[in-house]
Amino acid sequence: MKPVWLTVDSDDIRHVPSSQGHPHRSRGVPHQGTSQQMLRAMSSFREWLDRTQVSLTIFVIADQLDDPVFADWLSDLLKRHPQVTIGCHGLTHRCWSAYPEDSEGLLNALVEADVKLHNFAKEAWRPWFRAPAGYIAPWMAPVIAKAGFELDSSVNPSWLVRKKAGPWKDWNAVQKALKDSGLESMPWLCRLSLPTCGPALSIPVLSWNARKAWSKLGPFVMPDEAEHTVYWHILDHGKNNGKWKPPLMLE
Repeated sequence: MKPVWLTVDSDDIRHVPSSQGHPHRSRGVPHQGTSQQMLRAMSSFREWLDRTQVSLTIFVIADQLDDPVFADWLSDLLKRHPQVTIGCHGLTHRCWSAYPEDSEGLLNALVEADVKLHNFAKEAWRPWFRAPAGYIAPWMAPVIAKAGFELDSSVNPSWLVRKKAGPWKDWNAVQKALKDSGLESMPWLCRLSLPTCGPALSIPVLSWNARKAWSKLGPFVMPDEAEHTVYWHILDHGKNNGKWKPPLMLE
C-alpha cells in the first residue's frame, strides 16, 4: 500500500471546457448557479463522506461561492468535517495554458480567488492550487508562487494529455518551472504512462487501468506524507443513480 493524498474538484457542468474557459472547445454556459446534476452529486458525495470520514482536499472554483446553494452546502460540510481542507481551483474555470501568455490576468484572478476562498473557508483553507482542467504551462509557475501559493497539483504527467502543458507540450518543463519557483509539486497518479484520475475513471480501458492503480492506495494522508496524489470530481458521485464512489479500499 502507498500513502496517497485524496483530492476532489468542485466543477459543475457549466465549468467543463466544452462549456467555458477554452478558446476552441467552449460552446457556451448551459446553466447558471448549481445544476440539478450537481445537486444530486453533492448529496451523494456528502453521504459518502459521512460514512467514510476520510481526510481529503476539495479544490474549489471561487465563483461557485457566489451561489448561496453551493456556499451553504460547503459551509455545513466544513463545520461537520474538520478533516476536510480547501484549495484553489481558479477564480473561474479558465484553461490558462490554452490561451496566449497573460501573467497579469492570471495573477489578478489568483489573488481574487485566494482572498475569496480564504475568507470563506477560514481555518480549512490551504495555499494550494490546481489549474482548471489541468491546463498549466511553465510561464504560470512564477505567477502562482507570486500569488502566495505554496503547492501546485496540476500536473498530469501522461503523454496522452501533454497538449495541456503549454506550447512545448512538455510536462518536465512544467515540473522544472514549478521547482524553480519554489512550489511543491504534487502530480497526479499515472499507471503505464496513462492517466488514472478525473475523466480517466470513466473512460473505457483507462478506467480499468485506473481501478488497478487505485486499488493499491492507502493510507489516506495530507500532501506532506503522501507518495501519490489522486483526484475525482464531486459530479462523479451523481453517476449510477448516486451510487458511484471512488475505487478505493474504503468500504
